[in-house]
Amino acid sequence: MCGILGIVSSDPQANVAPELFEGAMFLQHRGQDAAGIVTCGSKGRFYQCKGNGMARDVFTQSRMNNLVGSMGITHLRYPTAGSSAGSEAQPFYVNSPYGICLSHNGNLVNSIELKKYLDETVHRHINTDSDSELLINMFASELDKFNKFRVNNQDLFSALTGTMKAIRGAYACVAMLAGYGIIGFRDPNGIRPLLFGERVNPTTGLKDYMLASESVVLKAHGFDDFRDINPGEAVIIPKDPHQKPEFRQVVEPKIFAPDIFEYVYFARPDSILDGVSVYRSRIEMGNKLAAKIQSLFSKDILNEIDVVIPVPDTSRTSALQCAVSLDLPFREGFVKNRYIGRTFIMPDQQERRSSVRRKLNAMESEFKGRNVLLVDDSIVRGTTSKEIVQMARDAGANKVYFASCAPPIRFNHIYGIDLADTKALVGFNRDVEEISKVIGADFVIYQELQDLLDCCKTDKIKEFEVGVFTGNYITGVEDSYLQELEKIRAQNQRLKDQKGMSVDACIDVSDMVDVKAESDISIYNRGDYNP
Repeated sequence: MCGILGIVSSDPQANVAPELFEGAMFLQHRGQDAAGIVTCGSKGRFYQCKGNGMARDVFTQSRMNNLVGSMGITHLRYPTAGSSAGSEAQPFYVNSPYGICLSHNGNLVNSIELKKYLDETVHRHINTDSDSELLINMFASELDKFNKFRVNNQDLFSALTGTMKAIRGAYACVAMLAGYGIIGFRDPNGIRPLLFGERVNPTTGLKDYMLASESVVLKAHGFDDFRDINPGEAVIIPKDPHQKPEFRQVVEPKIFAPDIFEYVYFARPDSILDGVSVYRSRIEMGNKLAAKIQSLFSKDILNEIDVVIPVPDTSRTSALQCAVSLDLPFREGFVKNRYIGRTFIMPDQQERRSSVRRKLNAMESEFKGRNVLLVDDSIVRGTTSKEIVQMARDAGANKVYFASCAPPIRFNHIYGIDLADTKALVGFNRDVEEISKVIGADFVIYQELQDLLDCCKTDKIKEFEVGVFTGNYITGVEDSYLQELEKIRAQNQRLKDQKGMSVDACIDVSDMVDVKAESDISIYNRGDYNP
């Protein structure tokens, strides 16, 4: 899960960097590990600023001053497989052919064969473990086949067709061709979101264009006329303001199956993705969850519950609606420290456990002597949930019931969301009673999968990517990829554990073969990079 953004201004004298920065702030929830902006000047030169950290830390005023140009793209990284190397911050760049930058949200599941093809057949050098670098090089290699001084839209669409036929997985991308324009495209299943918007520029009277992961960014910047990029569709937005964007179905769409986790957790509630209001879907999750609780609990147990309390922040909408449906009081029992990053991003269990109490504080007045129903969006490893249940008990709760707006997560997520290895999931090979014991709750209630699907379905969307619940992934059986993913996670963890060891410590030499570079080797015209 990452945030991507692209802007083309109709004013050739405009600098889009400030607007890209503001857009990044709206998408910060999609990735807090790294941030990057690349702009393109009037002569086709790229200007870059990227690095590890939040957008507000990476994009300082002195660095922003060096980002010029009337078009540009942004990326906010959420790391997969535990990788946080600075060299894997996006956008990625290749200088040949023509100069291309790319921001990618998603995950490719055939990375092994792609890397082999790029090495042995088209001889392109891959410098990181990021599948996004594979993607941009696949696109570059397809463009290379034309062997032309300059390409046109037809060439770009053809190259995208070749690229999208070769890659498999989830991807929503914005790419920028030096001096030419911005390209947006989406995988044939539509797993990851991508929207296109336009507005009238008051200076030129012509239209500006934006591509973004969520509608909230478009609305905030006045791009009121917007739509979703369809599965397998691409759009080319020329730099020339007198040329209109061109849309094309570059590959045949497959089963339209957006990732259900966009609606459960990741997207902002004020966004609309593929015609579905995230806020309204979460209200329905609260209604369905209440119905499930009523079907499980007798009236005596329901009468014992004193209060419904959300686990901040995403579950708040569903928890409130659940309380209304159950005719129970709703209270804010946890106060969140908003200056602490997401705990589940931390790959180390002990680090995650200790961070929960830094992030949340339980108010004793809302727990003491009460039987409470806690509502969260999902339960992943169970580490955070266990700590939250214990916090409720420490604050004086008599009984703690724990409800999840999502079904049990029993399998790995392979399309760009690094939840955990399958065996680390609390739902793996455990029933509800066993999960209740692990997290210390008196009872755990999970949303039914069909109920969750019904909360998000429309006439347009009949299916969703739900492999984390069922083990059946929309792209098919991915056993080899899952094995590779666990191998990479294990190697990254060992490398992390080895940091700080003495030189005579026992180190697995094989782990040191592909140590991740901390700095990118692409374009470095970002000016002073000291904080």
